[in-house]
Amino acid sequence: MRRPRSRRPGRRGIRYFDTAPHYGLGLAERRLGAALRDRPRDTYVVSSKVGRLLVPNEHPRGTDDEGFVVRDDLRRQWDFSRYGVLRSIEDTLERTGLDRLDVVYLHDPDDHWRQAAEEAMPALAELRDQGVIGAIGAGMNQSAMLARFLRETAADIVTLAGRYTLLDQSALDDVLPAAEELGKSVVAVGTFNSGLLSLDRPAEGMKCDYQEAPPALVARARAIAEVCAAHGTTLPAAAVAFPFSHPSIINVTLGMRTVEQVGRNVELHRQHIPEGLWDDLRARGLIRSDMPAENGPGRSARCL
Repeated sequence: MRRPRSRRPGRRGIRYFDTAPHYGLGLAERRLGAALRDRPRDTYVVSSKVGRLLVPNEHPRGTDDEGFVVRDDLRRQWDFSRYGVLRSIEDTLERTGLDRLDVVYLHDPDDHWRQAAEEAMPALAELRDQGVIGAIGAGMNQSAMLARFLRETAADIVTLAGRYTLLDQSALDDVLPAAEELGKSVVAVGTFNSGLLSLDRPAEGMKCDYQEAPPALVARARAIAEVCAAHGTTLPAAAVAFPFSHPSIINVTLGMRTVEQVGRNVELHRQHIPEGLWDDLRARGLIRSDMPAENGPGRSARCL
């Protein structure tokens, strides 16, 4: 995958930006394009997604019903056909004002495996081979189907949401071994599991995987937080560093809403994790014993 030069597009040095038509019914892509408009194109990497076309909404109610505070003049329409892929990429380039996309993912193809694998991925592969787009892959909240994309299609890279975190290492059973075996790459997102790992001291009522976390999970997160504190670090810092323990994970992408969150996440990304933390968590049964150890807990964060 092509890497940008060392010049920074912003004062914080953030160089990888992930977006999608789904996010805010295209508003996220428009805002990202506006923010990057005056930046040299070779200083950053942009990924977007296909699978949800934006089409006119015949029955708008005034606001989006999927959690985004935007007008719903448009609506999402699932489409993993070749036509849907080509149109979606064309629309994304128009909204962002970019001349190319560095990475394109199939977005949540859970219920659309056949069309995604047999139509959408070949269309992406053709565009990649022509040099129109860069790397191709899929992004999902599950790991098993991502392993299938790596093993059975032309995917180069996948985005893994919430399945290799301090609370859930299920990706060790499928997609991470596949990526390592095939020499392919994984981007980790959902690192805080919807918020439960985002504070030094988890509290009741916090979210995990988009719903209220059960008390047992909150207790486990607190136990991990106590071990982190004993090692002189915090739960959020460990949560950001944890995915980098696996050699196939090349980036941890964090979501943020405010300027303050941007600054905090950058600092979390830069923090050194003390030697011995992962071993201690393993010994206490708080993370899986087969978590890779060869890369070391203090390894510097890598990025696209």
